[in-house]
Amino acid sequence: MGENLGTVMMDKRTHSFDVNHVEDDPRIWSSSVECKIDIGKQIFCNRSLNMKNIVAVGFDMDYTLAQYKAETFESLAYAGTIRKLVYDLGYSEELLSWSFDWKYMVRGLVLDKKRGNILKMDRHKYVKVAYHGFKELSKDDKVETYGNTLVRDSFDEPDYALVDTLFSLAEAYLFAQLVDFKDNNPDKVPEDIDYARIYKDVRAAVDLCHRDGTLKQMVAKDPERYINVDTSILPMLKMLRDSGRSTFLVTNSLWDYTNVVMNFLCNSSVPDGDQKLNFDWLQYFDVVITGSAKPGFFHDDNRANLFEVDAKSGMLLNTDNGSPMPQVGGASLALSPTKLAKSCRVFQGGNVRHLHKLLSIESSSQVLYVGDHIYGDILRSKKALGWRTMLVVPELEREVELLWELRKTRKELQELRNERNVIEDKIHHLKWSLKFEDVEADEKDRLSGELHQLEGERERVRLSHQDALRECHRQVLQFHGVWGQLMKTGYQNSRFAHQVERFACLYSSQVTNLSLYSPDKYYRPSEDFMPHEFGIICL
Repeated sequence: MGENLGTVMMDKRTHSFDVNHVEDDPRIWSSSVECKIDIGKQIFCNRSLNMKNIVAVGFDMDYTLAQYKAETFESLAYAGTIRKLVYDLGYSEELLSWSFDWKYMVRGLVLDKKRGNILKMDRHKYVKVAYHGFKELSKDDKVETYGNTLVRDSFDEPDYALVDTLFSLAEAYLFAQLVDFKDNNPDKVPEDIDYARIYKDVRAAVDLCHRDGTLKQMVAKDPERYINVDTSILPMLKMLRDSGRSTFLVTNSLWDYTNVVMNFLCNSSVPDGDQKLNFDWLQYFDVVITGSAKPGFFHDDNRANLFEVDAKSGMLLNTDNGSPMPQVGGASLALSPTKLAKSCRVFQGGNVRHLHKLLSIESSSQVLYVGDHIYGDILRSKKALGWRTMLVVPELEREVELLWELRKTRKELQELRNERNVIEDKIHHLKWSLKFEDVEADEKDRLSGELHQLEGERERVRLSHQDALRECHRQVLQFHGVWGQLMKTGYQNSRFAHQVERFACLYSSQVTNLSLYSPDKYYRPSEDFMPHEFGIICL
């Protein structure tokens, strides 16, 4: 984090400027008015990244450039999945009366398909919180189920499913509801449908919703209802292009939906009445690839064909690695005339090799890719290609602001833990002396009195520590009443935090936070510390 650390240590309320609150005048780094960066909008660094070495910056669209409103979009996905389960897969019509709590699930959870459990683990894959449906498992049940095996469980497919994208929250919630429904209504669920089958059916229903286009048709009719407005997107893209970088978009969405969403994001308009979709937003990109089928797109050996898209008609045209191919019979392949045809080309399919050729990229390390999906966007592009990566974590903005309020309690807890350790060490030493050393009666009485006094001190500190823990727990519940902090489980980093640390060079709450920093900035991580260093090095 380097330079960010200084900002963190200041009072964020008096040394910050929230760019999203000034929609008519979005502030960017290059503006004439100095802008202090709110702690919730900072970019945090895991691995050094010098932006001067980056020649191309790429973006995912869904949940990266386009931030969907969970209360409307996820509710829409949930309702559509319910209907598919009932009308297509034969589930009870009672499901149609169910409702969706869009705040309940969080990313980083793991679904145990066989047992119907939902787990939150630390970075070592120890289960810290576990629910069967909506019923919390006791500590003994957790240990018996997940802690008594000779070989550590990897908690991966096919027996487990990772809730690692915001798209997964609705299906995870529905899975928990169906687990409870099966347990409480055995007569309404056939015996051959176990928890694993329930999960499989939920996934099938979700896929049906996406396949028939229901969700995207609803979003396309009223984007403002489902997508947040962010007027900083265009200034960010313009600043990156003015700095000499190429910009590109790689999305799994097809061209028709991509054009609707990007029109809304770049024009803040809804295509109703006389207002028509246009292609003005394409001037901010060099290449747009739709229908990319990530994460497969990131593999060179992916044999998917690359088609050029006629932006106006949506027709697909054959290409040879991006170069137009003449049709049999000599028919012209000229794109529909638009003023932006020369500045940006739109494609469907292909793989990363095609993209590198189109952008004349010589080294994968020259690319920064920004996405929201830890697996589909970040892990694959990082491991398979060596791209530099930035993960968008919308939950982070609220998390760091709450963490700021928690810092005093955390400091008090650490001081009390240290004091407790010192007292207990003295007690152990005195007990050892009284038990094994040959001391005079008077000295023994003195040591016994000192021991009694220390035990009283230990009890006082224990009670103070207990009160501080309760206060910390109360504050942690503000993060989430069930799952706590996104990035923590107790004192350990969560599994999700561990993945962020391993695979994301940078991470931040919004993609447009890039506009708050120089496009030539050198991002530097904070120093790593081992436990033995904390007591030596002043932080």
